[in-house]
Amino acid sequence: MQRYMLKSKIHKATITQADLLYEGSLTIDRDLMAAVGLYPYEKIKIYNIHSGDRFDTYAIEGEPGSGVIGLNGAAARKGMVGDLIIIVSYALYAEEDLKNFEPQVVILDQQNKIKERINCNFAGSVLTRDI
Repeated sequence: MQRYMLKSKIHKATITQADLLYEGSLTIDRDLMAAVGLYPYEKIKIYNIHSGDRFDTYAIEGEPGSGVIGLNGAAARKGMVGDLIIIVSYALYAEEDLKNFEPQVVILDQQNKIKERINCNFAGSVLTRDI
């Protein structure tokens, strides 16, 4: 059996820019992408904490260390500069791979710098003991 599981999460990212005329996507500081294992053009889900909107797009790299989080194209209508969002990606895992499963999760500060890395080690969970 295979299961869709959380792979990457950037929590409390602050939108720093919105460009309606850009072709689409979400621009993310490359350092933040690396911290959670997101690849350029990977499908991501965005959850806007302020509005409750949820939508899909893909990630593109922004300048490393810049803290950029930019809504582009139609996605620019889904949030405003200053809104807090959650950025997630999911992946399909074989059940036997769940023994070593560990999503990469970070919480950001108001400048989109990593404030905390969350340990999400799944090993030893009641669900994985018999795998």
